[in-house]
This record gives sequence, C-alpha cells and structure tokens, in this order.
Amino acid sequence: MTTLTPSASPRIVRELADDLAVDADLRDRAGKPPFDEVSRLREAGLPALLTPSGQDSQGGRGSDWRTVCTAVRDIAAADSSIAELLAHHHALSWSPRLFATPDDAAALELRAVHEQWLWGGDIDLPDAQTDADLALTPAADGYVLHGRRPLTSGVAVADRLVHTARRTDNGDWVVVHVSPAHPGVSAEPAHDLLGQRLSGAGGVSYDDVPLAAHQVLGTVPVDEHEIAPFTSLAPLTRRLLLVQVGLGNAEGALGEARDISRALPRPALTAALSTGGDCGPPPTDPYLLLAYGELATAAHTAAAVADRAAEALAQGLRTGPALGADERADIAFLVGAAEAVTAKAALHITTRVLELTADAPSPSTDPGLDRFWRNARALTAHSSAAHRLRDIGEHYLNGLQ
Repeated sequence: MTTLTPSASPRIVRELADDLAVDADLRDRAGKPPFDEVSRLREAGLPALLTPSGQDSQGGRGSDWRTVCTAVRDIAAADSSIAELLAHHHALSWSPRLFATPDDAAALELRAVHEQWLWGGDIDLPDAQTDADLALTPAADGYVLHGRRPLTSGVAVADRLVHTARRTDNGDWVVVHVSPAHPGVSAEPAHDLLGQRLSGAGGVSYDDVPLAAHQVLGTVPVDEHEIAPFTSLAPLTRRLLLVQVGLGNAEGALGEARDISRALPRPALTAALSTGGDCGPPPTDPYLLLAYGELATAAHTAAAVADRAAEALAQGLRTGPALGADERADIAFLVGAAEAVTAKAALHITTRVLELTADAPSPSTDPGLDRFWRNARALTAHSSAAHRLRDIGEHYLNGLQ
C-alpha cells in the first residue's frame, strides 16, 4: 500500500486517474464488478486517505473536504464509476462521527483506516412514511438483521455496509454496519446498467445476520425536527460528493473531446459544425472556438458553485455537534444549487461533445465519449431538478428547507 501524506496525495490521485483513463472505455464496455479497480485503489492507499481521519494515523492532519472533492473529481474525469464508488465510501465513512459516540467513532475509524475498509451501503433519514426494508430484532447476545435493500452502493466490493434499519421491539430507526463476508449476506450486483456500470451497485439481502451491540452506531429520530443538524449532514455529504462525480465526468468528456477536435481534419470539423464554409485550420475555426468556449464556461460555472458548497459543508463538518439549524439550512441551500447547476451543465456538455466529435475519422481516435453521456444520465436520473429548485426557492423566500 502506498503511504500518503498531505503533500503526496494529489500526485498519487493524478497518477491513479491517468492509470484508470488508459482502459476506461474497455472496462466500461465489459461491465464487470470492479475487483481489479478496487485493487488499484488499495495500492494507491485511497480507501484510507478518503476518510475523516485517514491521514491522522499516518502523522497527517486528516482528509479535509477540499482534498476529498479534488480527488473524487480527478478520478471522475477518468472513470466516474470508480469515482462514485469513492464518493459513497467517503460519505459513509462519516457515519461513525455522525451517529455514534465519540469514543466508539474513534475506535471504529482507527480500525477502518488500519484495515483499509471500503465503505458501501446507504443511509436514509426516515420519516413517518418511510417503509422499513431492514428489520433489526434484539437477540440474547445482540441483534439479528433481516430484509433486503434493492439498490445500494458498493455491494460487490465493500468491506463494510452501512444501513438504516428499524427495530422490531420499539420501532426505533437505527444505523448499523455489517460485514458482507457473513454467509447470511447475499450481494446481487446490478447488470446491464445504462451508465456508472463499474460502481459496484446492486441489491443486498440479509438472512438473520447476527450483529453485536457495537455494530449499532446510533438511533435516528423519525421527526426531522428532532434530528441534530450535524447528524442531518449525512445525506448532504453524499449528495455533494456525487456532484463532484458528475462535474468530473463532464470535465473528462470535455477534455477528451478537445483532444479529438484538435486532431480532426478541417472538412470533418466543417461538417460537424455545419458551417458550410472554409473556416481555416481546426485550432482557429470560429465556430469551434465558440462551441468550446460555451462548454468550458459551463464547466467553470458549475465548478465555482460546487466549490462554494464544498467550503460551506466543510465548515459545517468542522463545527461538529455545535452546528445550528440555520447553518445547516444554508449548507443544504448551497448543495441543492450545486446539484441543479452541475446536472444541467453535465448533461449539456456530454451531449454537445458527441455532436462536435461525431465525424472523427476512425474508431481508433474515439475514446468512447458515449460513456460520459451515459454516466451523466445515470448520475442525474434520481435527482429531480424541479425538486431541488423548489427547495432552493423555499429557502430563498422563506428561509426554510
């Protein structure tokens, strides 16, 4: 395993991204579970680095949000499926700090870093209408977990899965972590996905899996007003990291398209842009410059909004349990804005680059730009822009979210 320090981590991430980019299209088309890719992540030391205390155990200062967001975005430009795997990993690695006691959280984080756990699963903050997919029943020496989650992250490759489950004795919602190595755990990797094919997502079933008391991290109130603002950052960490995945995917598509457009002969560019005239060599074609100027501006605008949200969330996580409800609402506002702006930019960029490179002279020059479009579609399919904009408007007009 590579030993990472704060100064070395950007270089390691860039080298890993370059390595993943080499065969990203071939691996995407094969669509196999990402066992080899996870081995590359472990060799680079990223599972340990991208945790709240990942660098503490190595004499550093812990992974701040700028480090994490940059790493996820850089990896996403090469392979957004693996970046999504890392995004869920880091968001879920905060579960002990957000839900457990400080002592229990510190012990669990130390073990996770030492053993390079890759976190998977999902955490939903429940409400009165939420159905329980997973049931947790008290037993003589702990608990028993039973049920099925139809879609969760990293089920094919994770070392620990985190879920919300409902206790059968008192109806409380709790957050638990489970080892998928137990024989009662059955992973069902998803196949034939439109995009994000290597994210390791799928269903998972639990057939009376025993859990020790320490595997229950904490209780989650059903009433959202009773949830501590710091704890309620859990879904925002995941959402913002997926914004970084979508943004990196768009930036990767734009970079690949730029390389193709630079290599295209003039007639192909003229046909692709429907200019109908002699516009000179590719680097000075005014229509091409206009198109790429528009796309680069869209990417930079989305990055600026995402960076502002990342800084606000970083401050909220640094504040910890003292975080107030108003501060949490402001963070949610910025995360929602980042989602809305990035989703629009990513879909536009990944669609437009297909048009700009449609007349590449041979398949050998095509790095598989369709995967960027498919990945953008998959990343935005479950996040309604209308809902995000409604929440933003509610906060802006009424100070609520």
